[in-house]
This record gives sequence, C-alpha cells and structure tokens, in this order.
Amino acid sequence: MKWRSLQESVPESGTRRLYEIYADRKELIAKYVPADIQQIHARMVNELKESGMAERALRPGDNAPEFKLPDQNGKVVNALDLLQRGPLIVIFIRGRWCPFCVGQMEAMNAIVPNLQKFGASLVGISPQTTHQSFLMTAQHKLNFPLLSDSGNSVARQFGLVYRAPEYQQEVYRRAFINLPFVNGDDSWELPIPATYILAKRDDNPAPSARIFYAAVNPDYTDRPEPADLLSRIAQALS
Repeated sequence: MKWRSLQESVPESGTRRLYEIYADRKELIAKYVPADIQQIHARMVNELKESGMAERALRPGDNAPEFKLPDQNGKVVNALDLLQRGPLIVIFIRGRWCPFCVGQMEAMNAIVPNLQKFGASLVGISPQTTHQSFLMTAQHKLNFPLLSDSGNSVARQFGLVYRAPEYQQEVYRRAFINLPFVNGDDSWELPIPATYILAKRDDNPAPSARIFYAAVNPDYTDRPEPADLLSRIAQALS
C-alpha cells in the first residue's frame, strides 16, 4: 500500500487535526490489512503498555540527555545549540515506513512557521539511516532536521527502546519492511513514539536542558496534536 502524503490525500490538510488524519489511516488499515495482522500489532502495543516502559521513560522535570546527531544531509545537529535560541521539540519516530510517523511529521511540518515565531526548534529522530532520512525529507518536503539515531543511542538514553519480537519481525518481513536495511543494523530495535519539549536550564552555569513536556505512548496511532504543542511552547516561554 502506498501511503500518500497529506498534500496528495487532502489539499487543506494543514487545517486538519492529527486525530482526523489518523482516523483516515486507521480506516484504510481496517479495510485493507488482514485482521490477523492487525491483531499482531495490537498484541505488541499491549505488551509494551504492560511492560511499563512508558512510565519509566524520562518525564517532565528530568534533565535531558545532550545529543549530537547527523541530519538528512549528514550535517551534525547539536541539541544544545538549538536550545540557545529557544525551546526544542524532539519527536522520536519509528521510520519512513510507518504511515503514522509520516502523518505526524507532515502535520508538524505545517506548524514550523509558528514555531519559528516563538524562536522554537523542531527535530525528528529515528533509527533509520541518513539516506533513509534524506528520502523521507525529500518525499514529504519536511522543513526541519530529521536526525538519524544509529543504534537508537539517544532513544535509549530517554528510555524508549524495545526490540520487535519474532512474531512482529515476521509481519514486517511479509510487508517488505526490512528494518536491518532501513536502520543499518540487525538489532530489530525501535523507539516507542515519543514527543518531548526541552528547555534550557537557567539554574545551571553549564549548558544543559530540562524536559518541560513529555508524551510517551506505546500506541503508535496516538500522538500529540501540533496545535497543543504550540500551546505548550507558549507556556514554556511564559
């Protein structure tokens, strides 16, 4: 199945809420994806919820890990440099093969001008290779850095990494989702989708950041609304 960009599917997509976009994609999945495959993905989500990973991940008030990662063009992006300008939204996604990740990135892309008015920055982070990030950025016309987190090293510091079990690996293979190729390693590890807002710490003489907001959800079909994140940014600056 080809997952169309938001521009292809709905011309006025910039005015639509993310949950509406996701509702459309869930409808397509219910229509075209076999029930047994849907049940396997639901099983994985339930197992992640029961594991308590989301509750153990970094949360508001925690110090944010420092990180430097290459963007889609191979340029190294330093989170602390971005934080000198203002708040930083960090979104962990699974990869360009995930229709819900694509939908979220395109929806976030629509609010980039609003973020710039606040002096805020946005980065997406995934375990996919730099080349895959380049392809995703070009295909979906993203106007923000898409960083490649090789081996999920940064996602691991946030407490987000899990290994796809064998039963889900088999489904991915049948759907031609070759994670070892896409991610450049054979670990079959992915991050739980998560959205963070980081703010520079003013109580520390050394450059550092704290987590102002966190949304970590094993259910990859449920992610924060971009408009709500804008409200959070305004709150962080107040």
